[in-house]
Amino acid sequence: MKYLLSRASLPMVTRLAQERTLCAFDFDGTLAPIAGHPEAARMRKRTRDLLCRVAAFYPCIVVSGRDRADILEKLGCLNVAGVLGNHGAESGKTLAPRRHVKRWKAALEPEIETMPGTWIEEKAFSLAIHYRQAPQKAATRRRIVAAAKKLDDVRVFGGKQVVNVVEKLALHKGDALVAERDRLKCNWVLYFGDDENDEDAFALKGNIVPVRIGRKQRTHARYYLRTQTEIDELLELLARLRESAKSQAIIRRANL
Repeated sequence: MKYLLSRASLPMVTRLAQERTLCAFDFDGTLAPIAGHPEAARMRKRTRDLLCRVAAFYPCIVVSGRDRADILEKLGCLNVAGVLGNHGAESGKTLAPRRHVKRWKAALEPEIETMPGTWIEEKAFSLAIHYRQAPQKAATRRRIVAAAKKLDDVRVFGGKQVVNVVEKLALHKGDALVAERDRLKCNWVLYFGDDENDEDAFALKGNIVPVRIGRKQRTHARYYLRTQTEIDELLELLARLRESAKSQAIIRRANL
């Protein structure tokens, strides 16, 4: 993996600023620090202000495991080109929530209730089983995964002290990125994520620059930022490069 804020990576970031680049972000652990409870997650004011600057220059989207309505509330009046929830399966065109999500929850509750420090977050199109407060996390995770895999036609994958359950054929973050890239007519994608559920996006082929928050050995991401707070530095760099390019273009036109 290459460090995105290194001098060696600057030519690549500069090129992205000169292209029609889709800037795509996960929310928790990427735009906002990981919180003890999902409801407590918030973007720092500086991150919000910088993202607002970047969104004025680049098409920007947020792709999160949260419900889309939840993400829209977290973003507030911040104007971005797209917001997709439930790991990419939920867009503004999504129909009614899936009834089988409630059935999944009902089937899992008897087992989950026997595990201290765990709880089920029900979303419109998926479940998230949290075990952050579990005293024996590794054993608890194994039990949750085993229980979830007994459900029919589901895809089960992990996260940061959470196990996610979605429809087997549901769109994932990689699918969402491809659709949004095409919709917004972008020729490059810059994607930021921090977790296992971002790997589908990291693994895309073509003109994509996949960036993981936190360096990791086993990942499809080719670049990394050391910490979540460095997203601010990267956003500032993206805005500054595009502002500089715009100024240079104005000067060139004035000299014609």
